[in-house]
Amino acid sequence: MVGLIDLVQKTLTTPHPLDRYLELVRPTLTLRDLRAEITHVRRSAVGSVTLTLRPNRQWAGHVAGQYVQVGVVINGVRHTRCYSPVNAQNRRDRHLELTIKAHPEGLVSNYLHDTAIPGMTVDLSPAQGVFHLPEQRPERIVLLSGGSGITPVLSMLRTLANEGYRGQVLFLHYNRSPEWVPHRAELEAIAMQHGNFRVEMRYPELLHDPVFGYDELERLAPWFATAQTYLCGPGGLMKAVRTVYEAEQLADRLHMEEFTLTAAPADPATAEGEVTFSGSGITTENTGASLLEQAESAGLTPEYGCRMGICFSCTAVKRTGCTRNLRTGELDADPDQPIQLCINAPVGDVDIAL
Repeated sequence: MVGLIDLVQKTLTTPHPLDRYLELVRPTLTLRDLRAEITHVRRSAVGSVTLTLRPNRQWAGHVAGQYVQVGVVINGVRHTRCYSPVNAQNRRDRHLELTIKAHPEGLVSNYLHDTAIPGMTVDLSPAQGVFHLPEQRPERIVLLSGGSGITPVLSMLRTLANEGYRGQVLFLHYNRSPEWVPHRAELEAIAMQHGNFRVEMRYPELLHDPVFGYDELERLAPWFATAQTYLCGPGGLMKAVRTVYEAEQLADRLHMEEFTLTAAPADPATAEGEVTFSGSGITTENTGASLLEQAESAGLTPEYGCRMGICFSCTAVKRTGCTRNLRTGELDADPDQPIQLCINAPVGDVDIAL
């Protein structure tokens, strides 16, 4: 089939790919590209929008907890970001549902929050990520989230509910106030319909520094030490939970997804050397910022997606030099290695094949 498509493209559609002609008929009508049409838009929670998408035939579904890349064109430039579907996996109508929080500096999230309407078409990627429920469900599950981190664990909860899961579940979510919690009514309904599911909400004064400790977890789920725990949220919550699990020697039972890049701010005064983008013939002074930011400051437009080390869209080859991973602090001085531009900063002179 692929060979036939290639033949048609070469003989009948020069100079443009076949998909470029098909999309003139309908934007989601493509043979290769994965796209989706927005069918419903709901703004029921403060600061977020929920989109229902109808993907084309290339969509193969997702596993609860995974993410997709959504691409939109803003002012003539295509931008992509990562979002986790909130619907249960194996949805019969093959639609997917995204709940997107409008972050203060979020170009794509604000664009979708403010302008998304039924009929709009977006680019889509296949579902990705290793943060998901195992095929063999654990006997006990703890789902922890904060703010927009609710999306992957909500998909997990919905999936377990649809499957009639009989084990014990604690769903604990932190947010600013009840009005900011998306799908709150459904969460309450799931808790009422499933006696083995416990749904709890917490509204700390500072969402990025919530009060979380062993006593709280022990009170809500005395069995948590024998459970598998799935965590997604802001840095403060992630750190607090990780501290508890490491102290209890349960780190192997904690699975985490982080949708924010937590890295120390760059200090230009300590940056040394030059960054050479040898594919473009450009050399600039090292500012200490990420290689993606430095490339953009130099006038380059490298492809990127999440800007936080999740999607690997901004991978490029480091020819020479040393870089520091902004998430882990690890140094890498091996030549001719693919690196993610968004989470690596140069240490001295660096040559990037870009």
